[in-house]
Amino acid sequence: MPSHPQKPWFAPKRYGYGAGMPIAWQGWALLALFFAILTLANIFLDHAARTAAILAAAVLLSVVAAFKTDGGWRWRWGERE
Repeated sequence: MPSHPQKPWFAPKRYGYGAGMPIAWQGWALLALFFAILTLANIFLDHAARTAAILAAAVLLSVVAAFKTDGGWRWRWGERE
């Protein structure tokens, strides 16, 4: 069975730790979902539920971005790879 390499959704940051901008439609869709959750939580939820929803969305975004970033998350000093 042929192996299909996973394409990254996010570019790595050039400096520092973490993910940069989305580079695939899936990354943009995830970012749009995150902002939709933030907006809807602010409109419809009370303070405690809003805090929980925003925290859950931020954790979800961070975990998915960590796994879908080209080269993973590590500290970078600006060198091109």
